[in-house]
Amino acid sequence: MQGTVSEFDPHTRSGALLLDDGKLVRFDAEAFDASGLLLLRLGQRVHLDYDGAGRLRRVTLPTMR
Repeated sequence: MQGTVSEFDPHTRSGALLLDDGKLVRFDAEAFDASGLLLLRLGQRVHLDYDGAGRLRRVTLPTMR
């Protein structure tokens, strides 16, 4: 699944993504840190990885899959 970064706080390393269907999905520092990324920009497209329980576990760039 992919989304667009709508909020990102580099201090807390958390933010929100807007999915293509308009749904807002929030992510925490743990999901951001799992990606190995250092920064996200507003409007940037990202890939969302979920665990078996439906919890967002990682936010990555589409090219990092």
